[in-house]
Amino acid sequence: MRLSHCRQVGSRLLVLAVLSAVLAGCSWFGEKPDVTKDWSAARLYSAAKERLENKDYEQAIDYYEKLEARYPFGPHSQQAQLDIAYAYYKNEDAASAVAAADRFIKLHPRHPNVDYAYYVKGLANYVKTGGLVSRIVSKDYSKRDTGAAQEAFRDFSELTRRFPNSKYSQDAAQRMLFLKNTLAMHEVHVARYYMSRGAFVAAANRARYVVENYQRTPAMPDALVVLAMSYKAMELPSLSDDAVRVLELNYPDHPGLQEIAELDVD
Repeated sequence: MRLSHCRQVGSRLLVLAVLSAVLAGCSWFGEKPDVTKDWSAARLYSAAKERLENKDYEQAIDYYEKLEARYPFGPHSQQAQLDIAYAYYKNEDAASAVAAADRFIKLHPRHPNVDYAYYVKGLANYVKTGGLVSRIVSKDYSKRDTGAAQEAFRDFSELTRRFPNSKYSQDAAQRMLFLKNTLAMHEVHVARYYMSRGAFVAAANRARYVVENYQRTPAMPDALVVLAMSYKAMELPSLSDDAVRVLELNYPDHPGLQEIAELDVD
């Protein structure tokens, strides 16, 4: 009897302990209390900016989101909308960075810092191309999908067109140069792929596009080689010779000249 009684008492005590913990809000699975619930807009913004400067991007984003939700029309709201785009970008969340920048541009098209929104939007798309690590890791990013590169180019182009005197325009122009080279080389890669498949018309069209649109890029001589070879394979000697003459005139030592000469079209 005593043993049974002890077991009953022990079970009751265990139940009471669990109930007490739940009632006290100490559940192991409960959410932590929000320490910012009584913070002013100024304090939230200050904390977010501090976290951003300390590279704690996730916490900065959390503060910026709370600031926008609680004080959507306050004096810090516009700057928070702009800063959060950069925080997303630094946190490697390119899609959210682009969305935040687009939102700012639509809501505040005449804001004195709207050029920065265009710049961050371009950076978010640019980083997808591998542009930020191209000098460190030896990779050919021109073989990748060019969607992000095209978007970044358009973003930076819009920035330099709308705000030629912006302090971000010079950097944007440099990044546009990289992107232009990447897009040109991509076209050459595709053209050579078509050549290998015997699709000479498609190869010529791709190569001619580079010649017509990317004349000042490193891809230009390679495009001329593909163009000459494509025309030669299609038995269009006059057009092939024209491409060879341009190649010889501008790139007399290019190894592609020998490649063209050795092409067997029989």
